[in-house]
Amino acid sequence: MDRWKGRVALVTGASVGIGAAIAKSLVQHGMKVVGCARNVEQIQKLAAECVNSGFNGTLIPYKCDLSVEDDMLSMFSWIKVQHQGIDVCINNAGLALQEPLLSGKTSGWRTMMHVNVIALSVCTREAYQSMKERKVDDGHIININSICGHRVVNRADAHFYTASKYAVTALTEGLRQELREAKTHIRATCISPGLVETEFAYRLFSENPELAVATYKSVKCLQAVDIANAVVYVLSAPPHVQIGDIEITPVEQSM
Repeated sequence: MDRWKGRVALVTGASVGIGAAIAKSLVQHGMKVVGCARNVEQIQKLAAECVNSGFNGTLIPYKCDLSVEDDMLSMFSWIKVQHQGIDVCINNAGLALQEPLLSGKTSGWRTMMHVNVIALSVCTREAYQSMKERKVDDGHIININSICGHRVVNRADAHFYTASKYAVTALTEGLRQELREAKTHIRATCISPGLVETEFAYRLFSENPELAVATYKSVKCLQAVDIANAVVYVLSAPPHVQIGDIEITPVEQSM
């Protein structure tokens, strides 16, 4: 990770869970990390924790609503002015809503598409343009996907979310192909976790928190730091090594 010290990373959805763990880990490895979310207060607390821990890097909180394109474009403009641009983009933000295909609300489907697919694509595009204009040829774009991006679970309330994650799988491979056509050494990687014990299930089952508790008790879950460690592994790979997709699941998880 030495070559990344002092360089700039963007982590979306950095306020809690996997995003917070990734941001903290990259700061620990000496990077300047712009952590964005709607709830910037939690990122500010995490930034203070990083300072108190004596980490070499810096966590810079930025308030951004990833369902609003102007918010994202303003964020990239701000990063350009304040920090020249970004070298690593971690598209972590994502959400699931209980909206089945036969009875789900269009608004819920639209929200999942905006955050899980459109926002990821906008950040990817802007990150690449930032790297290109500064002639950064060793940058990295990492999409935090899900095993739902590779197989369809038999749960009606997860089917539209699953479709959005299948899109992330396709977008990451398409990005890899376009980067090769552009004759750049910028790399694209997908990390697809299974069950991770975060706030995710509590948000999904907000009307039935007991179900979230039961979900996380069903197996020995992954922890957010396990995914952060995978990000560090990907970034640590030699420049000639392309890591396309990593699936990480609990040993006990059957899916």
